[in-house]
Amino acid sequence: EGQLAESGGGEVQPGGSLTLSCVGFGFTFSKFAMSWVRQAPGKGMEWISGINSRGDSAYYPDSVKGRFTISQGNAKNTVYLQMDTLQPEDTAKYYCAARCGGLVWRPTPSDFNYWGQGTQVTVSS
Repeated sequence: EGQLAESGGGEVQPGGSLTLSCVGFGFTFSKFAMSWVRQAPGKGMEWISGINSRGDSAYYPDSVKGRFTISQGNAKNTVYLQMDTLQPEDTAKYYCAARCGGLVWRPTPSDFNYWGQGTQVTVSS
C-alpha cells in the first residue's frame, strides 16, 4: 500500500515563502502524477498544482499561478511545492496526492490513489 508524507508547513507572514515536501513510498513513484491539494477552514478541497509522472509538465489554477511551483526531487520519490508571496487566504492544510497514470485538470478527491496526512500552512501577521 502506497503512502505519502508531507512536511515543511508552518506559520509565515504575508509576502513570505515556504517550501513543502512530500515523500512517497510503497508504490512506483515514476508511474504516478503528483498533485498538491489544500483545504482551508470551512471550505472544500482545492487542487492547486499537478506534475506529470515524468516531471516535465506542471499545471496550476489561476489562484496560485505565478506564485507556486511544483517540482520533482532528485530522489525521484519526492515532490516539492515552493510557495512565494503567500497571503492570508493561502492559510490551509496542504495535502500531497498521487494518481496512477496521467494528470486530470481540476481533479476531485476520488481521482487520487494515495493521500498524505497533510501539513498546516498559516499565513498571518
